[in-house]
Amino acid sequence: MTISVLIADDHEGFRSGLRAILETQDDLVCVAEAGDGEQAVADVQRLRPDVAVLDIRMPRRDGLGAARAILALPGNRTQIVVLTTHDTDEYVHQAVSAGARGFLLKSMPPEELIAAVRIAARGDVLIDPSIVRRHLTRFADALDPVALPVELEQLTGREREVLQSLSRAHSNAEIARHLHIGEQTVKTHISNILRKLQLRDRTHAVAYAHLTGFAERSPRQTPPRMRA
Repeated sequence: MTISVLIADDHEGFRSGLRAILETQDDLVCVAEAGDGEQAVADVQRLRPDVAVLDIRMPRRDGLGAARAILALPGNRTQIVVLTTHDTDEYVHQAVSAGARGFLLKSMPPEELIAAVRIAARGDVLIDPSIVRRHLTRFADALDPVALPVELEQLTGREREVLQSLSRAHSNAEIARHLHIGEQTVKTHISNILRKLQLRDRTHAVAYAHLTGFAERSPRQTPPRMRA
């Protein structure tokens, strides 16, 4: 399957370089380049690419505003990957809240950028590992090192395995193969996880797993209660 990609960045040299990287892959094709957020929204509406790679800082409309506008388009199926040189916590929060499937630094190696586009195209999530590490360190400093949110006790052992697989950007098919269960069963487990943890979608489930430190735990480990 060929994945169509739109690249939006106000730096022409970066756009050209990213396009060259992506088009080394037989399954990736760049269908358009945009130099600002307004053009990106218009091109997505016209071309309906599988993935839009958006820089945060662009003229006329920034990448976060463009992401919100694209995701609000009627019948939209384009997934969003945000690229930036600025990895502030506020940008990460806004990108995830807007529904982006990836938040990556422009300094990532080319092979990881390629992987991120493929992960986004299938509806899964990838956050730059350096950002995840920073958040995990912050949580480790602030919390009891063995404590996890009490709501995780609601999950069954199998649901914890599924949540951990989600945190590693595995698709439903990959989770099913790994756990030796059917894809429909995986979907049921994910629905249960979202309901029990009061999460909006799998994007928020991935962010939740990393930011609480659950992604680093053994999936069958019974989460201890947080101290009052």
